[in-house]
Amino acid sequence: MPAPSRSPGAAMPNRKLADPEARRRATYGHGRRSEWLALAALMLKGYRPLALRFAASGGEIDLIVRRGSTIAFVEVKARPTLIAAQEAIGAVKRRRFSRAVRAWLGRNPAHAGLTLRADAVFVAGRTWPVHLTDAFPIEDL
Repeated sequence: MPAPSRSPGAAMPNRKLADPEARRRATYGHGRRSEWLALAALMLKGYRPLALRFAASGGEIDLIVRRGSTIAFVEVKARPTLIAAQEAIGAVKRRRFSRAVRAWLGRNPAHAGLTLRADAVFVAGRTWPVHLTDAFPIEDL
């Protein structure tokens, strides 16, 4: 028996929204893949990783990398567009990020004399990550 046909103007049946837990897992996985892609891009530029996903003092640093006498504390943002990724680092995020940087330096005092900066890597769609050096100031250093 053939399936009943719908007229062109008939409404589509309501679709069940995605399970919130499944959506959270998918978002987490996408973020992790974006961080690994960002790390690969930085390593190709000569950076070596010191820490991944460092969390302290209510903030998190996605990547901490070093090249020569420079330590870059890196925020990775994955969004559908590069503009959206750049706009995703707001004032609250910068304050929390800066607190985490200070906590990391407190635990690693030997690195305090090096050049320190906050970088960002933006991942959008199927493009190569964009690395922005000195993307924003580290507060209270």
